Amino acid sequence: MKKQFCVWDGDTLVLNILGTPNAKRDAIGKVKGHQLCVSVTAVPRAGRATDHMVRFLAEEFGVSVSDIQVVSGRMNVNKQLRIKAPKRLPSVIGQQELC
Repeated sequence: MKKQFCVWDGDTLVLNILGTPNAKRDAIGKVKGHQLCVSVTAVPRAGRATDHMVRFLAEEFGVSVSDIQVVSGRMNVNKQLRIKAPKRLPSVIGQQELC
């Protein structure tokens, strides 16, 4: 079975992310392999880029910051996040029939 970048666990969306810190802008990119590419402008120091990514994704998914849990990869570009009951899905996820 092919590893997916996202999967639903009840009403929670589990995302595998390849993060890019220190980018020109905050953006959700394309799917690369089994990860969703997410770029953020924050620098990768002491988990600040991950915190910034969580705030950015909370806005994109229409949830509060507390609804996003960093399961793994807080200090790494490879991350897994759990987003509780997202109110909306970015177009790249909406286009994927895998999720």
